[in-house]
Amino acid sequence: MLARIHRDSTLRLLRGAGIQTGMACLDIGCGGGDVSFDLARLVAPGGSVVAVDADEVKIDIARAEAATQQLDNIEFRVGDLEECDLPQQLDFAHARFVLSHLRDPGGVLAKLRAALKPGGIIVAVDTNFHGLFSHPDSPSVHRYVDMYATTLKRRNGDADIGLRLPELLAQAGFEDVKIGIVQHAGTSGDTKLISPITLESVADAVVAEGIASRATVEKLVAELYDFARDPNTVLSGPRIIETWAHRPSA
Repeated sequence: MLARIHRDSTLRLLRGAGIQTGMACLDIGCGGGDVSFDLARLVAPGGSVVAVDADEVKIDIARAEAATQQLDNIEFRVGDLEECDLPQQLDFAHARFVLSHLRDPGGVLAKLRAALKPGGIIVAVDTNFHGLFSHPDSPSVHRYVDMYATTLKRRNGDADIGLRLPELLAQAGFEDVKIGIVQHAGTSGDTKLISPITLESVADAVVAEGIASRATVEKLVAELYDFARDPNTVLSGPRIIETWAHRPSA
């Protein structure tokens, strides 16, 4: 669902940032591989993609799907981004919705800079979670946003790291940093349903961190589904900050 919501804007971003056929690419935090598949198609013929994620189950799913789609220019690897070695002499690196979950996002960006060729391109995309909005204003939506952001903070992440991406890229040694904003909203469909689904997916973490009881989380999930399924309401996803930059040529 997340891939469906963001695919069109992601393709516009990749093309606008300068993706070209023949490039050697890296996709970190690739998950099930949806962006990796599009990267593989965009750089073919002659280009390649290395896709890395810490979740072995997701990597297995991505490998199987790549085979189904007959994409033979992707290599999937399991690895902790803050620990593993990255391929070198890359033309293009991509990181979407991953830096917000890392203890040391600046360190990972520095690793990506080192992995790129001089003049290589990085695209980093992440959330400003508190930019999520609804109409009418909903206390349930506010509780969800705070619950998600607090859970991520307890686990050394930052749900609003999108706002810091230009600064982090500059500190990591990138130049010509550019920024764009995308926000999806609707009165029906996936854009609205992603909020209760996201809360369901992080419920165990919310409870484990002592932020709310299981019953409280389940009640909030039900309230979000009710709000999302009401055709008279508007619900957005988080504000998405898109950035792209270059490793200096010299």
